[in-house]
Amino acid sequence: MKTNPLLLTGTLIMFFFAVTAAAQSTQTVRGRVLDEVSQTPLIGVNVVVMSGPGAVLGSTTDESGEYRIEKVPVGRQTLKISYIGYEDQTIPNVMVTAGKEVVMNITLTEKVSQLSEVTVIADTKEDKTATNNDLAVVSARSFNVDDTKRYAGALGDPSRMAANFAGVVGGNDSRNDIVVRGNSPTGMLWQMEGLNIPNPNHFGALVATGGPVSILNNNNIDKSDFITSAFPAQYGNATAGVFDLKLRDGNNQKNEFLGQIGFNGFELGAEGHFGKNSKASYIINYRYSTLAVFQTLGIEFGTGSNTPLYQDLNFKVSLPAGKNGKISIFGLGGASEIDLLGSEADLDNDTDLYGSENIDSYPRYQTGVAGISYEKSVSEKTFLKLTAGISATSENFYADSLVRDETNEVVAKYLTSEADFTTRKYSLNFYTRTKLDTKNSLTSGFYIDAMSFDLFNRDAYANLNRDTVRLDVDENATLYQFYTTWRHRFTNRFSLNTGIHGQYYSLNEQIVAEPRVSLQYVINGSHALSLGYGLHHQMQNITTSFIQTKTQDGTMVLTNKGLDFTASQHYVLTYDWNISGNTRLKAEAYYQRLNDVPVERKPTSFSALNTGASFAPLDQDSLVNSGTGTNYGLELTLERFYSRGFYYLLTTSLFDSRYEGSDGIERNTAFNTRFVFNALAGKEWKLGNNGRFFSLNLKLTTIGGKFLTPIDFAKSQEFGRTIYRNSDAYSERQSSYFRTDLRLAYRKEYAKSTLEVSLDLQNLTNNKNIFSQSYNPRTNSIATQYQQAFFPVPYVRFTF
Repeated sequence: MKTNPLLLTGTLIMFFFAVTAAAQSTQTVRGRVLDEVSQTPLIGVNVVVMSGPGAVLGSTTDESGEYRIEKVPVGRQTLKISYIGYEDQTIPNVMVTAGKEVVMNITLTEKVSQLSEVTVIADTKEDKTATNNDLAVVSARSFNVDDTKRYAGALGDPSRMAANFAGVVGGNDSRNDIVVRGNSPTGMLWQMEGLNIPNPNHFGALVATGGPVSILNNNNIDKSDFITSAFPAQYGNATAGVFDLKLRDGNNQKNEFLGQIGFNGFELGAEGHFGKNSKASYIINYRYSTLAVFQTLGIEFGTGSNTPLYQDLNFKVSLPAGKNGKISIFGLGGASEIDLLGSEADLDNDTDLYGSENIDSYPRYQTGVAGISYEKSVSEKTFLKLTAGISATSENFYADSLVRDETNEVVAKYLTSEADFTTRKYSLNFYTRTKLDTKNSLTSGFYIDAMSFDLFNRDAYANLNRDTVRLDVDENATLYQFYTTWRHRFTNRFSLNTGIHGQYYSLNEQIVAEPRVSLQYVINGSHALSLGYGLHHQMQNITTSFIQTKTQDGTMVLTNKGLDFTASQHYVLTYDWNISGNTRLKAEAYYQRLNDVPVERKPTSFSALNTGASFAPLDQDSLVNSGTGTNYGLELTLERFYSRGFYYLLTTSLFDSRYEGSDGIERNTAFNTRFVFNALAGKEWKLGNNGRFFSLNLKLTTIGGKFLTPIDFAKSQEFGRTIYRNSDAYSERQSSYFRTDLRLAYRKEYAKSTLEVSLDLQNLTNNKNIFSQSYNPRTNSIATQYQQAFFPVPYVRFTF
């Protein structure tokens, strides 16, 4: 039986309307106000909700820094926070719904000078993209749950949402890998609550940092940071960018629930307290693949046997621990599998995205992260946090080669490859920050990540009765990282951040020290200049380090085990212009130089900078750290923040990304698209006075064509498989990528619940964007596979 997502949406809407009763309502807004550096509670802070012309609701914080404002009308509200001796803060467009309390924790910055009043109309605290980490003053912005839900095409995924930011290239409809300024996606660092975590995606290969579906649940994510260059000394072992994710606490005063159905999954969530007088809280969300449920029910969505099956769980428990202390227990886990069966492929359709017609493959993935942290303001000036955690991944894959007869029926199968990658990591992190005085603060800490690897990978050649084992290792290694940063505020408008990050890797016994420095000057209430520099290093992927090769006497050796870190120097200049209270223009120029890049010992075009373009492990041995790379460009962002029901975001990036392999020839990298342009806009309308809202969100994206390595047609014919002309690596350019997404959304506020319904019309113009090209021996031709065609994605969310 086949069905249509549009019909499914209508059915889901009818179901949720049947369990609700209409009534207009208000909601409670509450939280804590803390000192930005020491995280100590501030007593007597004025917190006001500007709910309309002449309408003001307010509260002051108590001895625990807590405030509570009741009977706030639903809709988008503005919070104003003021406190003597601290910089005022305004938070616009706070979404207030009937189905969930708004719990908003706020940090305030102490003024440098108390002697004279300085009015700053729009400094970084007024910037709606201001980061959690105030040390990140270049190439950084924040994002929140509203962004992941609002942007057309984002599907609640932080990575797909971040692809709209300047300097970031998506362009792969099947995965959410992040390409930052021409760098490989493997150069990204993922952090969650201070833990360095593995790839947090379903079907997330060990040699990638993305996947088709995120394990991260946006209902659990708090305001988080995304940094694309010259990141502060707090972050290490990355050359491209940082996702610094924060998980929100559950509601510690009220039990709340949600039911959510979208094309990504059926989801149930709950949060609340453990007792009426307890301030402990929990939040948990579970999701199961929508397609898997429909397959069980016999409903077909056109994917045939290629149905992705996955499920995931996100949770956090927060427990008070003495005065100004807290213990948090958190984690996520996901399992995913799919059968890509070429034996069931439609041989008349060479645009099928679901694998090769000549192979049956069976990928299986599992990822898990669990951690516990203790944080405390030990004095009015010092805050510390200690976190311990464990993470693990399992990637299992095997594939059968198909033998067909003259009628193209499959008559035999032979094992062609298999892989089993298992990793475990035990982590201990320490973070502390001390406010020395109003002008100076010190941030320091360390990371210890003890890793174990159990890796096996081989290719089988049934016709030759032999195989090649490329990975077969069970080893351990530890990465130690230390950092410290001094922040000096010359005035309320002029600040300096300078620090150093160091790391030592037991596998190659290399130690490095990395200086980091940034300056920010707010020229007046509307203009600011920032400069940033950072030296960054990253260890090699473990699959690269443990590739083995056979010597002439038959001994297997690990020629890549001692590879050094890849080094990257970042230079950034940023100009910010707050045109008005709601509109911002940002321009950023950058230059990045990469050194010590692994390349082959013999002269070839290979470079590790191109890893992540495909998601199979590299099998090059005998690598040396003599490759280089260069990325430079200009980025522009024009953004109107959500105000009076309207927003827009225009971003463009013009850049060049080049590398040199061991043959000394400068080439385009696999990620050198040269330009990317995004245009997003959205409008929300209030429908009458009974709590109904309708919104429309549009996204247009165009990306320069990728450079590909041409296929050697004659040799592909000879050997019956795709063979590339590597001497001409990345010399042929695809046509440009273009896509339009439209999101229609409806929200209804009831007495104590909220219903949200949306329809995401992806690739609205049905543009044919090239996914890949390969040689097809059956047709003796070059086959082109295309990316996602027009596809409607329904979504329903009910909170109560």
